[in-house]
Amino acid sequence: MSPNHSRCLRLMLVNTVLVVRAAGAQEAAPEISSALRSGTLSFVGHATVGDFVGSTTQVSGAFSGTLTNARGWVEAPVATLVTNNDRRDRDLRASMEVDRYPTMRFDLDSTVIASAHDGARDTADVLLHGRLAIHGVTRVVELPAAVSRRGDTLQVNAAFPLDVTDYRIGGLKKLFGVLRMRRQIEVRVDLRFVRATNELQSLTSSRQEKSR
Repeated sequence: MSPNHSRCLRLMLVNTVLVVRAAGAQEAAPEISSALRSGTLSFVGHATVGDFVGSTTQVSGAFSGTLTNARGWVEAPVATLVTNNDRRDRDLRASMEVDRYPTMRFDLDSTVIASAHDGARDTADVLLHGRLAIHGVTRVVELPAAVSRRGDTLQVNAAFPLDVTDYRIGGLKKLFGVLRMRRQIEVRVDLRFVRATNELQSLTSSRQEKSR
């Protein structure tokens, strides 16, 4: 093989590697296709004085891809959770150490379609595989959810049990143990994603980069 032919082959190989790497980089950072327009995060707690509900609508997030290659994230400020009881809200924020751990976040890594339903709203039951970060602890989780799409809107509804001690949350006993909260709570998430405009994509992308 002549020197000129060798140089040509090396240049072709280098160009091929660069193209493959560029394509891989594009796949690793998919374009945001939908942003969270509205959402509610709530939980039911069980205490000796009765059950109570905590909730917040201060939820943000983004979603990209399809159900089979989805990526996304959802987060909420812990301090916005309210239970309609000022003293209990103060205890909740103290147990959650909101100054040190201000945000709860779920990062979606992949989805598995459990069952699909025929109909105008294109609904499916899915398993959301990802990482749930609460109180400085991040755990790999699998969350069941129902997903429905209508036009530019994607609705996601999930409900699952959660053991707060898995996230090193204490303060479950008050008044020398006379008042006590169970470690298991029931969490519910209702989210509405809408196809993002260019302006909304830029804002959501900026928030996502800051959270990394």
